[in-house]
Amino acid sequence: MNPLENLIERKLAGLAGAAVVLPGGRRLGPAAASVTLTLCELAPLRHLAAGQVGLLAGDYVEGRLQIDGRMRDVMAVAAQMIPSDPTLGGGSSWWRALLRQAKSAGHHSAEADARQIQFHYDVSDDFYALWLDPRRVYSCAYFRDAAMSLAQAQEAKLDHVCRKLMLREGERFLDIGAGWGGLLLWAAERYGVKATGITLSKNQHAHVSRVVAERGLQGRVQMHLLDYRALPEDEPWDKIASIGMFEHVGRAMLPAYFAKIHRLLKPGGLLMNHGINAGGTRNAQLGAGIGDFIERYIFPGGELLHLSHALREMAEAGLEALDVENLRPHYARTLWAWSDALESRLSHAAEVAGDRVVRAYRLYLAGSAMSFERGWISLHQTLAARPSGNVDDGPMRGAQSAFPFQRGYMYQ
Repeated sequence: MNPLENLIERKLAGLAGAAVVLPGGRRLGPAAASVTLTLCELAPLRHLAAGQVGLLAGDYVEGRLQIDGRMRDVMAVAAQMIPSDPTLGGGSSWWRALLRQAKSAGHHSAEADARQIQFHYDVSDDFYALWLDPRRVYSCAYFRDAAMSLAQAQEAKLDHVCRKLMLREGERFLDIGAGWGGLLLWAAERYGVKATGITLSKNQHAHVSRVVAERGLQGRVQMHLLDYRALPEDEPWDKIASIGMFEHVGRAMLPAYFAKIHRLLKPGGLLMNHGINAGGTRNAQLGAGIGDFIERYIFPGGELLHLSHALREMAEAGLEALDVENLRPHYARTLWAWSDALESRLSHAAEVAGDRVVRAYRLYLAGSAMSFERGWISLHQTLAARPSGNVDDGPMRGAQSAFPFQRGYMYQ
């Protein structure tokens, strides 16, 4: 046994239920392992020895190794492999911050953002339909009741957002990054708003436009293939939602993004910013190669920021944070539901999107679920307002927005 195999044997001894099969058929680890990594070549051994689970994930996507085992077991083993907390590190020196800012700015021109969004969301509508709920809501669900199905929890989330925004009939409502239109349609049909959505995904734009026509909602719901920077500012909106969008904006562009929202929002109007946040305060991405895997195979250009950073950028843009709710465990459960649905349809998924895409998404969905469970990443709904500047007499003198400064209305 060579030194590298010795190292792998020692590493496997510290992992519960994992085994490795080398290219020649030699097996390392227990015979009854719940997870088996079968190597088609020797290169992944070094990634395994170093605990670089992101590189191992890339090896799987590229066909250099096979993974056998339930995704929950696979992720339990992956978590044991990581040598240290993946939210630590990245450094805080001025030059690292400067390099990170320059890289972020270069990744988020309007043209680059369009390419990156289409890389992810235009894989195949049929592929996403295999594992999303019937409304194709591709963001964290809200399990108001623990017994809810995924579809019920997604409807609960849509209503939770509409309630928080205090949507009223006839109001102008904007959804930035509207996805497959779940929130747009819910808000228009149940709250009577005039809803406008934007996306950079050609598939999503076509899907929502078709559904709007089928339901006879022309004039009440509009969907545009448009970058947020190109939105006209001549007629501000009463309420704005940004659901699962600001993760794509980038650190360098966040000041401009929230400043744009401030200009798009009427004085006194409300914003719902619902998005994924980093679990650590200093890391630009998850360590152990996880962030690099997501950048390459899933979300090119995506950047996660800690909640504190997002709140600061909101405040500097003139938006007042009113209410913050952490839905991290809800997203873990959502992702496991997506993962289970994909696992139950692997053959069909491969026919629709190809083996390589399916391999990447198997690890992405389950790995993200594990990361939310462990607090490596998080999800917050932040309700904010553009203060009106009016300090009127009344029971809530100085409110300067539609928000009543109590949460009871959200849960009635």
